[in-house]
Amino acid sequence: MSEILRGKRAIVTGASKGIGLAVAKAILAEGGDVVICARDEKRLERALVDLRSGAPGRKVAGRTADVSNSDDVRQLFEFADQELGGLNILINNAGMGLFRVTAELTLEEWNQVIGTNLSGAFYCSREALERFSGAGGGSIINISSLAGKNPFAGGAAYNASKFGLNGFSEAMMLDHRYDNVRVSYILPGSVETEFAGNDPAQQSRWKIAPEDIAEIVLDILRKPARTLISRVEVRPLRPQKD
Repeated sequence: MSEILRGKRAIVTGASKGIGLAVAKAILAEGGDVVICARDEKRLERALVDLRSGAPGRKVAGRTADVSNSDDVRQLFEFADQELGGLNILINNAGMGLFRVTAELTLEEWNQVIGTNLSGAFYCSREALERFSGAGGGSIINISSLAGKNPFAGGAAYNASKFGLNGFSEAMMLDHRYDNVRVSYILPGSVETEFAGNDPAQQSRWKIAPEDIAEIVLDILRKPARTLISRVEVRPLRPQKD
């Protein structure tokens, strides 16, 4: 174990399961300390038990939060200030998938998807950047999707949120690269998680594992300060054929 992240402090959103949970485990395994959030309190508590059992001696804490709510986000970061004493890394992973043809999308559904996947990343990044300015820099990694470059029928809200997240990530990188802030985004294809109501136990093994995305996150964080991996696309090697 290299523990290259020893002394680093991270927030991982949407980390009660799937990619977020795998990323939190990976950061802890490399010596970092972590605050996680999720909307579901019971899932959050189970994730915390899992994380703490696998990382004795590391700081692990969590708080329920809906990232589409800016007040929740502010309170999450204040909680992290108390628990970790600072922040070096933000992983914007919280997301939701809701798929309808455009004419059938309700205003509430549209706002839920855009609010979680895009506005939530902005709210969290804004809080992180405020803290990075007093700490000499930091890293933000946004978990996007190949749906952020490949539209599909029924994906109007989801595509829009991920296209927007990609543009937001690129602009934020340009805004803050000279502040020693590294902004990256990852575009996974199909990942074996519970996303959009999927059951991992019923999925075939052709999909990307959450741990594969977590390893990419570590690869980005391991790079020396002079180097920025701004964007990573990742796909299943052998997807199912139609």
